[in-house]
Amino acid sequence: MTYGHAMNWPLVYVLFPGTARDALTYYASIFGGELSLHDYAEMSRTDGPADAVAHGTLDGPVSLAGADAAAGESTVSVQGVLLSLLGTDAELLRGWYAALADGGEEIDALQRRPWGDWDGQVRDRFGLTWLVGFPHSE
Repeated sequence: MTYGHAMNWPLVYVLFPGTARDALTYYASIFGGELSLHDYAEMSRTDGPADAVAHGTLDGPVSLAGADAAAGESTVSVQGVLLSLLGTDAELLRGWYAALADGGEEIDALQRRPWGDWDGQVRDRFGLTWLVGFPHSE
């Protein structure tokens, strides 16, 4: 197992309440990229179920990492933080917004704003909040 390539930015690493495999697979189905999952047994960990995810990464257009929390560890609960998906490909970003909203909660509908650009916020089914935005095109 490797920890990927050198990075100059933070990588979001989420501790899930036993849902890491489902969550990271879900994100891979939305964003694409390479998914790598390593379970507790593979990592010789005994502080959780053998089939729980001890370390998982999604490397692609959107990169995330995560694991199933071990006994006594806190799980994801995010307030005041948005994972920002901004770009110029409106079709792609609309699709990502819709996929993240499926089974989640639309916080602020994707809409054209007074300044002309589009954005919206959604909390996905795993508790992460996303800001999706793109410029208006004529």
